[in-house]
Amino acid sequence: MATPLLHYSIDSPVKHRQLRVNALLKRELSSSIAREVHFESALVSINHVDVTSDLKNAHVFVSVLGPGNGAEVIGKLESNRPLLQMELGRHLTLKYTPHLLFRLDDSIARGSRIIEILREIETPSSEAQ
Repeated sequence: MATPLLHYSIDSPVKHRQLRVNALLKRELSSSIAREVHFESALVSINHVDVTSDLKNAHVFVSVLGPGNGAEVIGKLESNRPLLQMELGRHLTLKYTPHLLFRLDDSIARGSRIIEILREIETPSSEAQ
């Protein structure tokens, strides 16, 4: 398992506790979403969780693979937010259960597009030889 410390520099104001809570929330949310929320034709993955310094809010970055619409997935997660927060409260021992804010993470799509562009650039040079 990769350590979340790779996301932040040494001089970053993010504290070690925040990094541990980020990893814990990501793990628990992933399992809760798999158990409680069903998506028709999309694979939903939690890429990253970023909790605020006061641990009261958590930005959850979600990626959608497959033909599913990202806006529909975020809407379904938002509608199930109270249930997911209740599950987190049951499974975690924190002073506050963070308020979940779901965001669509399009980094996988952007990465695929960059690879596609690089392949297009590479193809003409290999055909010329």
